[in-house]
Amino acid sequence: MGMSVTITTAGASDAEQILKLQYLCYQSEAALYDDYGMEPLTQPLDDLRAELARGAALVARLGSEVVGSVRGHVDADGTAKLAKLIVHPRMQGHGLGARLLAAIEERLSADGSAKRYQLFTGHRSESNLQLYRKLGYAPVRTERISNRLSVVTLEKTRDGSPARTSSATAVL
Repeated sequence: MGMSVTITTAGASDAEQILKLQYLCYQSEAALYDDYGMEPLTQPLDDLRAELARGAALVARLGSEVVGSVRGHVDADGTAKLAKLIVHPRMQGHGLGARLLAAIEERLSADGSAKRYQLFTGHRSESNLQLYRKLGYAPVRTERISNRLSVVTLEKTRDGSPARTSSATAVL
């Protein structure tokens, strides 16, 4: 390609590109769960702009094109909640998702408030689960949302010690 991907802070001017990429990236998840009404596919632009203003958000750029993004915030108990890791389908499989996760973890722990990192994905999203496990995340709980979907929550601690587990964790 001749250009390298850079990761920077997302700004309000990135909202439209992020929303379009989010819509593209969540098509495969919607098909997997037969749910085209999931929030990432129906999120209004104004809600995304508000979300970007509230927490940390990063974008991966190839030139001026947004080809990846991730969002997160640290809650009162020191849990960095990571969300909506997306990578353009043509850019998947090259380590960009791992780079984005590492960058958001670093950003959210810069002030020392993050004690652990937490994210979630659907139980059938095997490529997501594999990536998260490879990066040190371990399942801590599984919640059945519907007949089609169970949400797996994964965690890792900032210091690399084992994630806390819940007795409600199901093996899928």
